Amino acid sequence: MPGARSRRRIEANYWPGFVDALSSLLLVIIFMLSLFMLTQFFLGQELQGRDTALARLNSQIAELTDLLQLERANADDLNSQIANLTATLGSAQADNASLASQLAGIGEGADEKDAAIAGLQGDLMEAQELSDEANAQVALLNQQLAALRTQIGALETALEASEARDTQSRTQIADLGRRLNVALAQRVQDLTRYRSDFFGRLRQILEGRADVRVVGDRFVFQSEVLFGPGEADVQPEGLPDLDALADAILQLETEIPTDINWVLRIDGHTDSRPISNARFPSNWELSAARAISVAQYLVSKGVSPNRLVAAGFGEFTPLDPGTTDEAYRRNRRIEFKLTEG
Repeated sequence: MPGARSRRRIEANYWPGFVDALSSLLLVIIFMLSLFMLTQFFLGQELQGRDTALARLNSQIAELTDLLQLERANADDLNSQIANLTATLGSAQADNASLASQLAGIGEGADEKDAAIAGLQGDLMEAQELSDEANAQVALLNQQLAALRTQIGALETALEASEARDTQSRTQIADLGRRLNVALAQRVQDLTRYRSDFFGRLRQILEGRADVRVVGDRFVFQSEVLFGPGEADVQPEGLPDLDALADAILQLETEIPTDINWVLRIDGHTDSRPISNARFPSNWELSAARAISVAQYLVSKGVSPNRLVAAGFGEFTPLDPGTTDEAYRRNRRIEFKLTEG
């Protein structure tokens, strides 16, 4: 009979290991989903900035197209004016030829025709002046038309350049998105590996402590381990645990590459019973003060301040919604979470 009881006790010991393995797998899945959402958010922000630049380029292309159409319409007007002036010049030249013919047929000895000759000569001069003015206007319009064609050529060149930049920008955006996804995926893998090592190290250090446990992707210390009731100063009994945590963080700082931006977030939580005194008007102030006290102690042990984030959540994120003493005890806690900075 003692042998049978011993076998049953040995068989029952496999269950905690199985539960721990399932918990670890769940932690990794939740962490990967969180980082995937964060990755998609930053990628969306980056692509939104690129879409804004692309919209600005499309607006410039539309403006250049409108200006090109306007210049072409002006060119059509100038061509019409040149045609009209050419017709006027031809008419004036015909009148000039007719007057010259009439003048040649007039006899030199007819006194009564002197007045007619003078009038014809005056008409001939006016026709010549009209012809000269028309020629000048035609020359000016030709110059304007040449300048307009030059402007149209420049606008077409600018339009082609804008379209080329537009195509290049689209290609760069697609390439940037691809490279960003690859980089973020690599960062997720790296940080996941370091988080796994860090949590594994803490499990070995804190093994056997009932008041220190893993919840999701966080290590949870019950407040009683570190603080007295309603207090925010770390009590001596909790210092060995914080010393072990500081050693693990210092080792982690030497292992994670400098290009990976990470922080250890320290979250303070209280139960739902209100507190109000001169030092802590509410549970919010108490939870924040406790998180800051832990961060300050870790800094005193050599941890870099830029790797720590202290936050107070008061009673607003309970683990247990109940109102029993056990529920209150579970909700009074300090959580440590390794995440991206």
